[in-house]
Amino acid sequence: MSERWKPSVTVAAIAGRRRADGEIEYLLVEEETAEGLRLNNPAGHLDPGESPEEAVVRETLEETACAFTPDRLVGVYLARTRAAAGGADTTWLRFSFAGRVGEPQAGRALDVGIVRTLWMTLPELRASRERHRSPLLLRSVEDAAAGRGYPLEAVVTDESVRSPPRV
Repeated sequence: MSERWKPSVTVAAIAGRRRADGEIEYLLVEEETAEGLRLNNPAGHLDPGESPEEAVVRETLEETACAFTPDRLVGVYLARTRAAAGGADTTWLRFSFAGRVGEPQAGRALDVGIVRTLWMTLPELRASRERHRSPLLLRSVEDAAAGRGYPLEAVVTDESVRSPPRV
């Protein structure tokens, strides 16, 4: 019997702020990867026992030192990354949330591998595609900028997720 296929589940935060000139810029992280420094949304894996909403709040805090308050689900995305020679491809199922971030918490370190946080406009993001860690970065920010989204209640986490596994 062949092994069952399972995508890697991730979450991503999309937070924007309006500059004095009216342009909106979006919070990103610059992170070390096997392919060099790449740009990404604050994002990471869904951990056992947590909801996607809890995961995006945790990941954003860990990667940016900023508290994130999601206000809508932008979308659920499926994408595949090609592995380097000899490695396996990975399929990602990503829940992207839009919301607000607070100011960075003084003295809080960023996750290992995160070099810095930065803010970029949509045109700047489009011009830097070669530095994106995932094609889902630009797609989800464009969707958020277009006003796409669903109520947070669209993502349901059953209480059984929080129960200890049976042995």
